[in-house]
Amino acid sequence: MGNASSKKNAGAGGEAEPPPSRFTRFRRRLRHPIHGSGSDLGHVKNLSQQDFAGIVRIEIIQAEMKFKDRWFACLSLGERTFKTETSDQTEKPVWKSEKKVLLETSGPSIARISVFETNKFSKSNLVGYCELNLLDILSQESEDNIDEFQLLDPSSPATTVGIISIRCYVEDPVDTERRFANRVLAVADKNGDGLLSLSEFSELMHAFCSQLTQAKIEELFKEADKNEDGIVDMDELAVLLVHQQEKETLINNCPVCGEDLGKYDNMNDIIHMSLCFDEGTGNQIMTGGFLTDKEASYGWMFKLSEWAHCSNYDVGLRKGSSASHILVYDRRTKRLVEEIIDGKIVLSMRAIYQSTVGLALINAGVKDLLQNLSEKQGKQMSSLESAKDIPKFIEFFQDQINMDEVKYPLEHFKTFNEFFVRELKDGARLIASPERDEIAVCAADCRLMAFDSITESTRLWIKGRKFSIEGLLGKDNCSDSLKNGSLVIFRLAPQDYHRFHVPVSGTVESFVEIPGFLYTVNPIAVNSKYCNVFTENKRVVSIISSPDFGKVAFVAIGATMVGSITFTKKKGDHVRKGDEFGYFAFGGSTVICVFEKDSVQIDDDLLANSNRSLETLVTVGTSLGFSKRISQKE
Repeated sequence: MGNASSKKNAGAGGEAEPPPSRFTRFRRRLRHPIHGSGSDLGHVKNLSQQDFAGIVRIEIIQAEMKFKDRWFACLSLGERTFKTETSDQTEKPVWKSEKKVLLETSGPSIARISVFETNKFSKSNLVGYCELNLLDILSQESEDNIDEFQLLDPSSPATTVGIISIRCYVEDPVDTERRFANRVLAVADKNGDGLLSLSEFSELMHAFCSQLTQAKIEELFKEADKNEDGIVDMDELAVLLVHQQEKETLINNCPVCGEDLGKYDNMNDIIHMSLCFDEGTGNQIMTGGFLTDKEASYGWMFKLSEWAHCSNYDVGLRKGSSASHILVYDRRTKRLVEEIIDGKIVLSMRAIYQSTVGLALINAGVKDLLQNLSEKQGKQMSSLESAKDIPKFIEFFQDQINMDEVKYPLEHFKTFNEFFVRELKDGARLIASPERDEIAVCAADCRLMAFDSITESTRLWIKGRKFSIEGLLGKDNCSDSLKNGSLVIFRLAPQDYHRFHVPVSGTVESFVEIPGFLYTVNPIAVNSKYCNVFTENKRVVSIISSPDFGKVAFVAIGATMVGSITFTKKKGDHVRKGDEFGYFAFGGSTVICVFEKDSVQIDDDLLANSNRSLETLVTVGTSLGFSKRISQKE
């Protein structure tokens, strides 16, 4: 994934384990054009033989940093994150921490390794990261499976801050079965010799398979004891468990997590229990149970706040006012990331937008206060003195603002607002299928929610009691086809590139300004039943007439601290998808696109995440969906 790597010689970072005996066969499978990766089978799903590519063992061995500190590393893959132990004070931390994950032929394929510094006097800080495409790594020939990767500066990925060594390979399926059998055998092997007598075998079967009769257990013992020596060794037990689980369910529930087994097939049951046994016995050195590397980096104060129910992590914002961390799904890497927002701001928003007291304050004059505050802040951010805040802003949003893609150097910006509406270098955002106008694209760098209908949007996301398409667009802009159409919400956070772009090719028919207030567009407010953010905020509605999609309403919505909405196109202009359409001044803000009924088929992954009340992190120009009208004609 753009991180330079090189193969280390055998023996580096500790004695290398020999590669699995069936590694070459796995590599052949991985060379096929598949999109896949791994995540633990903690929540088991039905994998077919075609979907299963193997169990991957990832070991974070060591790193070389540029200064001394106490270090730990996090491995993030899909919706799971794992953490190493913290090293001693050193510039060359050694962890040798391993994690086994399931590699699939569909799902996330990019693993992220994040390295944090920590000490007694400061919180954990992200210093460097790298991204690994597991499929690329596992397709390469190597004697010891060890790679070296450059650790990149989160604020400037062109800058290297260290080097990290990682071992990664696919586990032999026979080795997986033997490891599983070894875990099971250890339950009843009282003397630790790796052998089971009939009495020990019976104890084992009763522990895992209470429904078996003694006669059946003796029959299984004889079946396993191939050499008829009166004992069952690990290899014989592995063969028995695999074959028996395939013929009939031998173990009904996973002994570690309690998950029902036998729902799918032998392969899924063995994989599930293999991964669970490794976690349950502490065999893995890496600690799990985290959703993001940010969560894994928090110390004991955060754990205390979780215990006291002051903080919580959850996917989406179904819990409204109880949400203290906003998690979004990164479409590119297919993993969860945490949105950075000051904790005091979260508490303030919850107090104002998620309670009847807050509603009373809003009605008593908070609306005017937010308006005045936004206007005053807007003027301040356009002053020459505001430029000194730019470096602090970049540092606060470390890892979420990439200065390498900004068109002009930092010294070019004379005010904060000049930086806020920064342009990007040519080619920084690629447009999906640029020659195919029947493909719609995302209008902004943002967190996206998409719904096929207004009913779905209010059921899953927008909780304002008076929300409607007519209220959003105004009566003059709202046709029946738009009123019953599809809705896409593009929410821009302060750290985002704040220029918005055209989602479809066509002609700009009109611009209509609708006055209003300046509530925050943060999900805490959008999910609130006490206010109607999108239909009460200041906004500009533009109608784009597209040969492929019909009428598309493009609504630019102001928010707290956003005093101005500027369009760079005018009425009558012909626009191509991906063209710049305008920008917001300082603050968070939102664009909503409304498509006519049955005009667009939104991409499946965007709809699936939205159905979970989970925003998807996207960039300008990535695919949004395709025209149903064109596909129907064809």
